[in-house]
Amino acid sequence: MSMFETLGKAFRIPDIRRKIIFTLLMLIVFRLGSNIPVPGIDRAVLAEAFNGQGLFELFNLFSGGSFQNFTIFALSITPYITASIIINLLTIAIPYLENLAKEGMEGRKKMTQITRYLTVVLALLQAVGFTLGLFRGALQDSSDIFMTIVIIFVLTAGTAFLMWLGEQINEYGIGNGISLIIFGGIICRAPVAINTALTNFRAGTVSMISLLLFCVFALAVVVGVVLVQQGQRRIPVQYAKRVVGRKMYGGQNTHIPIKVNQAGVIPVIFGLSIMQFPLTIGYFFPGSKFQTFIDHYISPNSPAGYPGVWIYVIVDAILIFAFTYFYTAITFNPVEVAENMRANGGFVPGIRPGRPTIEYLNNVMMRIAFVGAVFLAVIASMPYLIQQWTDLQIQFGGTALLIAVGVALDTMKQIENQMVMRNYKGFL
Repeated sequence: MSMFETLGKAFRIPDIRRKIIFTLLMLIVFRLGSNIPVPGIDRAVLAEAFNGQGLFELFNLFSGGSFQNFTIFALSITPYITASIIINLLTIAIPYLENLAKEGMEGRKKMTQITRYLTVVLALLQAVGFTLGLFRGALQDSSDIFMTIVIIFVLTAGTAFLMWLGEQINEYGIGNGISLIIFGGIICRAPVAINTALTNFRAGTVSMISLLLFCVFALAVVVGVVLVQQGQRRIPVQYAKRVVGRKMYGGQNTHIPIKVNQAGVIPVIFGLSIMQFPLTIGYFFPGSKFQTFIDHYISPNSPAGYPGVWIYVIVDAILIFAFTYFYTAITFNPVEVAENMRANGGFVPGIRPGRPTIEYLNNVMMRIAFVGAVFLAVIASMPYLIQQWTDLQIQFGGTALLIAVGVALDTMKQIENQMVMRNYKGFL
């Protein structure tokens, strides 16, 4: 109820109301574009190509099914996410990007510009690959070079438009634009998944126990995501008193918040991308021994009697653990935090400044990262295990719920922050 009360109060403030309406209008534009088909594609061949395939979950997840239907937003915002991750990782290896990251607002503007250019390049490469590779058989006339070029540029322009749309939401709306576009793509699939489950239940192909099991799983994921996303370890920090001129500074007690899930959903996305890669390669060699091996021993949809789903879940969990520790180490630097504390006269009670503080912060971070990694691995693995144990085909898995709930919490937090700023305005 508090969420709806917050939205009701926010809607009474004209400025916030305009931002919310603008955001909703931009999401409507996104959904309209997601239903505009790319020209020159045979829909019957396209539907047959995706019939029964468990591939490209990441693309369909972010595009809300636009990739499978091959609309103008088929590539979705995935190239932008990939470009952002690449640029963030390269800040560690390339001094120029590292310096830009430290230059404040101007540096971030330059990095954003570089990310845009890289997004267009990646979108163009993906459009060429899908048009001339995966969807080549669905082209109405593969010998028509002009139409092929049109399809490639339409897909690239669709991603560029979504990137612009997300930036407009960031500037004139409320919430993170890119995250909200992904959120919109995920939520729009929920009614279809629910209707499919109910239809299968009426037809007798899905049992009541399976439906109840899925409802319990979905509820547990939502509650777990809220608890983990909001959960944090607060390390107490005390600042020594110091006299500057005639004034005394310091002496207060504060804390360093370390989130339980510091890496967010990035490890799940990375793990899913790597696990989908061999499945994607096998798709291009139908009937080969390589595809047979992949389907039997690496695919989550392996036939009965083969350990494919178990190998998939175990390897995916290992990748999630690895990426969780890796990304947590990037986002939280114990050395930098300890140095900033010492420079400002701060210390953790009972821990000496310097190397002991760095080791303490690092140990705390590693223990918390383990809890976050276990949570992410369970969320990512449970849909496959539920499908293995029951007859329910889950189209709205744990990763989708994790992203949707996380974005909803972040957006509500931003709305609350906007309200707090306006409530305090009259007192300053």
